[in-house]
Amino acid sequence: MRRVGILLVLLLLGVSQTVFAAGEGAQSDPSIWKYFAAAIAVGISCVAGGIAVGHIGAAAMGAMSENPELAGKALPYAGLAEGICLWGFLVGLLILVL
Repeated sequence: MRRVGILLVLLLLGVSQTVFAAGEGAQSDPSIWKYFAAAIAVGISCVAGGIAVGHIGAAAMGAMSENPELAGKALPYAGLAEGICLWGFLVGLLILVL
């Protein structure tokens, strides 16, 4: 898990260097930051949603192997975790529109 965090930080630094290099040209565009912010909002929420679904899915499969009657109760939790991605997309969309 720590390696994933380090990779995400390095990726974020690389992307931010690209954005800074694009802004140092003859015509710097201040609206580029809203695209950067929207990408960060969607990217982080999707990564967090994927991690949450992975943990919930593993726990749900383990619980269903013990008691098959839990299938209907464990599945909605995976859907709730996927909602994190939708909220991140909504925030990114609002950043771009407003």
